[in-house]
Amino acid sequence: MSKDTESVELVVVQKLENALSAKIEAYFAGSIDSDPDVLEELLKSKNSEGTRRAYRKDINDFFTRMTGLAPGRDSILEFLHLEGHKATLVVTKYRSILNEAGLAPNTINRRLAAIKSLVAFGRKLGVCNYAVDVDSIPVQSYHDTSGVTEQEFLTVIKGCDRSTLVGKRDYALLLLLWGNALRRNEISTLDVRHFDPSRGTLSIFGKGKQVRVTVNLPKVTVIAITDWLIARGGDMSSSRPLFTSVDFQNSGHRLTGDGIYKIVKRLFKRAGVEKHMSPHRCRHSAITAVLEKTDGNVRKAQKLSRHAKLNTLQIYDDNRNRDQLEMSELLMDGLD
Repeated sequence: MSKDTESVELVVVQKLENALSAKIEAYFAGSIDSDPDVLEELLKSKNSEGTRRAYRKDINDFFTRMTGLAPGRDSILEFLHLEGHKATLVVTKYRSILNEAGLAPNTINRRLAAIKSLVAFGRKLGVCNYAVDVDSIPVQSYHDTSGVTEQEFLTVIKGCDRSTLVGKRDYALLLLLWGNALRRNEISTLDVRHFDPSRGTLSIFGKGKQVRVTVNLPKVTVIAITDWLIARGGDMSSSRPLFTSVDFQNSGHRLTGDGIYKIVKRLFKRAGVEKHMSPHRCRHSAITAVLEKTDGNVRKAQKLSRHAKLNTLQIYDDNRNRDQLEMSELLMDGLD
């Protein structure tokens, strides 16, 4: 073997030995960020746009109140680099500030939960090694969820002028809020593709769900949504929002959760209903009406509400879809 060949082999062997002895981190140095944007990474981990928006708003409030500045990558890292007991003291002071400002316990607890999630995600990324140990504000178990009576709700529904485009849309919206007890965000995230008129179904993102679930629609609701889509006309592509604004300024834009709230408020006020109504109160009104119609059958009412706490019962109930449709049809009695 020549000296040149031996020299080449020695070089190769040396490179292999160096590679084997190198720290594995060196191979990933280009893809690992030593100072991650914890808030952005946290938001990316959330599937719901509503959840991302709420987290950003609540964490922004925390930093704005406590530092006078909107949160940024560096300020969040500075907070997460505090010693655990100091971070807990800061959050405890924040809770006191919110309490003194007269915010509702549920609002305070939601904001505290957002901060705790930020810290927990920072711990997962190795930015900090503590958890924020701050108690929530006690919440009274009773709150008024009575909504309105069945007759009042049906009066509002019948008050929609179905000879107009806005009336057709509002009529279809109210039927979903009443007959299927849908949440406003479940409606606002619907596209045309999620409505199947031939089967009479909607595919929705339920609260806290990462996959869509199918709900059955009463015939009157299928007809109402179909009438609205035909009257709206234009692009009927599957990705187009199912419900859109019809006013001159925002025509064609997706109807947001806030937009649905304003529509509900306007319709009930126009009908002379004194009680402050919201999409959530519409949902409670529907659930209450089902309980009255079924002599307090909680299990059947939960088929309509899709409440998470009874998921186990729903899995073992072969008649779930039939019961939900039965409850939806019951609520449509008295409509054309």
